[in-house]
Amino acid sequence: MELPWLTPVRESFCGQLMTGQQGHAYLLGIHQGYGGMQLAETLAQASLCMSPTQSGGCGVCKSCQLFIASNHPDCYFVEADGNQIKVDQVRELCQKLTATAQQGGRRVAVIKNCERLNTVAANALLKTLEEPGKGTLLLLQSDTPSRLMATISSRCQRLHCQLPSREAMQDWLAAQLTLSSDVTWCLPVVGGPVDLLIALNDGRYEALIGLRKAWVQSLSSGHLCANLTNIDEKQVSDALKVLYVVLRQKLVKQKSADALINIKITKFAAKVMDTYHSLSMMPNVNFMAVFQSFILEYQSLTTS
Repeated sequence: MELPWLTPVRESFCGQLMTGQQGHAYLLGIHQGYGGMQLAETLAQASLCMSPTQSGGCGVCKSCQLFIASNHPDCYFVEADGNQIKVDQVRELCQKLTATAQQGGRRVAVIKNCERLNTVAANALLKTLEEPGKGTLLLLQSDTPSRLMATISSRCQRLHCQLPSREAMQDWLAAQLTLSSDVTWCLPVVGGPVDLLIALNDGRYEALIGLRKAWVQSLSSGHLCANLTNIDEKQVSDALKVLYVVLRQKLVKQKSADALINIKITKFAAKVMDTYHSLSMMPNVNFMAVFQSFILEYQSLTTS
C-alpha cells in the first residue's frame, strides 16, 4: 500500500544510507495510523539490504528475502509487553546488539511505540543509544513523541514527515474504496488514514458512529444512554476519544457562545484526553462511573 506522504522521508533516509552518512539512532515520530511502523520496517529492510535503492531495499538479495520472510537474524523488533516496554526486554535487546551480525551487515533494532518505555527500561537503553557499536542502527517509532523521555529523544536524529491535509487524506481513502460521505471526522480517534481504512473495512467505523451518537445524546439529556453502558473494555479507549472529538466539534459550532463556557469545555476536553492517556495506569476502574461523571461535569459547565 503506497503512502505518498512518507516518500520524502524514505528517500532522505535511503540517500543517507547510500552515501554512508546515516546515523545510528532515529526517532520516527509518526503515528502508526499514518504508516509509522510501515516506514520503520521499510527503513529497516533498506538498512539490511545488500544493494539499497532510493526507495528502500532491493527486494531480491538474500538479506531482503530473509526480512520479507520475517526471519532476518540481525533484525530485532521490540514492542510493549502489556502496556509498557519493560527493562528485561531492553536488556535482552542490548545484549543481542553486541553480537556479531550473522549476515555480515548491520544489526537493526525497531522499537514500536517507544513512548511506552518505562523509566527503568528507558534508562537501560541510554548506553546503547550513546555507544551503539559499529554497524548498529536503532529505529524508534512513536505515536506520541511528546510523551517520550527527553533523554531518549535527544539522543536520536528526528525523521520529519509532512502529514497530508484532511482533503488529501480524503482523496487517498476515496482511491482505496468507495465513500458516500466524509469520514475524516474520526481521524483523531483512529490515529490516521491507514487505521481509518482498516476501520472502514472491519466494522469499527460503524461502532464509532454509534459512540458519537451516544455521546451527543447523553450530553444533551444528562443521562448515560444504553449504547455507552453496553460497550466492552476494548471499546473504552475509543469511547473516550470520541467524546473528545464531540467536545471539540461543539466548540467549533458554538464559536459565538459564552467565551468562559468555551474555555471550560476546552479544559474539560483536555481532561478527557488525560484520562485516556492514563488508562494503562488505571486497573479495575469502573468506566461507567467515569462516563457518568463526565456527563454530570459537562452539564455543570454548560448550565452554570
